[in-house]
Amino acid sequence: MTPALPSHTTPEVRALLGDALLHELSHGLGGPYHVLFQGRFDTNAAAFREVFTEAGVDGRVYFAKKANKAAVYAERAAVAGLGVDVASHGELREALAAGVRGEDLVVTGPAKGDDLLRVAVLQGALIAVDALDELDRLLALASELDRTARVLLRRVPPQQPHSRFGLDDGDLRGALRRCADGHVDMEGFSFHLSGYDVRQRVDLAAELIHLCAEARTFGLRADRISIGGGFAVDYVDAEDWRRFEESRRPEHFHAGKSFGGFYPYHSPVAGADALRAILAATPTGEGADLATLLRAAGVALLVEPGRALLNQAGFTVFRVQGVKERDGYAVLTVDGSSLSLSEQWFDSEFLPDPVLVPAGSGPVADAGPYPACVGAATCLESDLLTWRKIPFPLQPAVGDLLVYLNTAGYQMDSNESPFHELALPPKVVVEPSASSFRWRLDRRPS
Repeated sequence: MTPALPSHTTPEVRALLGDALLHELSHGLGGPYHVLFQGRFDTNAAAFREVFTEAGVDGRVYFAKKANKAAVYAERAAVAGLGVDVASHGELREALAAGVRGEDLVVTGPAKGDDLLRVAVLQGALIAVDALDELDRLLALASELDRTARVLLRRVPPQQPHSRFGLDDGDLRGALRRCADGHVDMEGFSFHLSGYDVRQRVDLAAELIHLCAEARTFGLRADRISIGGGFAVDYVDAEDWRRFEESRRPEHFHAGKSFGGFYPYHSPVAGADALRAILAATPTGEGADLATLLRAAGVALLVEPGRALLNQAGFTVFRVQGVKERDGYAVLTVDGSSLSLSEQWFDSEFLPDPVLVPAGSGPVADAGPYPACVGAATCLESDLLTWRKIPFPLQPAVGDLLVYLNTAGYQMDSNESPFHELALPPKVVVEPSASSFRWRLDRRPS
């Protein structure tokens, strides 16, 4: 039997799981839906800002909008005075519509099109330049518009030399010379580093501080660096994760399915605490911690968390519409698809156990476990939301709800598609009220 892997929750989530509202929304919306908690986003953002205050570091938090398309999170970022990280013309437009000021945007992504660069320059957004040809196009646009472009130069990580993102040593020097002669305000450097390794980020951040000093010899401003995102989220308890990892076998998954790897669903240092650890660490070869180096150099630190700002900020609800008994386990079919639970996009699986919310109102004895995997309402053999045989404490039945917790970060909509003409799950903003909860549909432009 596969071990249970329950998700961390919050009091607000636990209260809503016991509220009739979930079934009412399932009935009224006629399909799966996502629940959003704007207050949790505010709390996470405040935690990151507090770390900068504690360390005495000039820092700026940008919400990585790609992590969720909902309007409410960009709206909260605007109200709180956060920046927003965008990587497309559509994301930029929606951030502006949510009230985010142009100068509070950072535009990332490789090989940005001229239309995106033009709007970014006109709005005064900060632009992370990824290649020399992109910089040349940006310089020409800035000259044509008679505007000054705000620029970060993205450094290819020496720790990941095969990354397709960033400028190598030779291109960086060429870029500095171009910036010194062009219509740009070269504000500093950035990098795109895969994974969650604190040491790699600390060492590369120190290198960028030294690059700022070199850039200043060209007469450039160079007073900020961006270390991007990569702040892990802690989804499950350490002991549960250890037990899962040590006992995992092919027979724990439908059809003996195997995966190349999983997200580290338990992380002992996560979210704002990961930023705290980065600032407190001493880079290799340096005599002081990163916070001290930043202060001494007069360099601000920019961070671009996505998943970490959305920790516990939402969950996803499906309705069970079929139960098929197999040899020793059940195959549940729900009213949606794995395209609304996007970890499958990475040939992986969203592992925390979904919570079963029975349709009946009376008490049900815990007579389980009842192992079951979860399939989609499509005709694709491979379309499973959960291949793992979840040990449900109650026997699932048609009309029950399955709630996948903590899905706001990347899971909800990164890979969504109206396949089979199934409607995309709507997003519902839920807030506590005097009596119970109140809700509204998210106002994301269509």
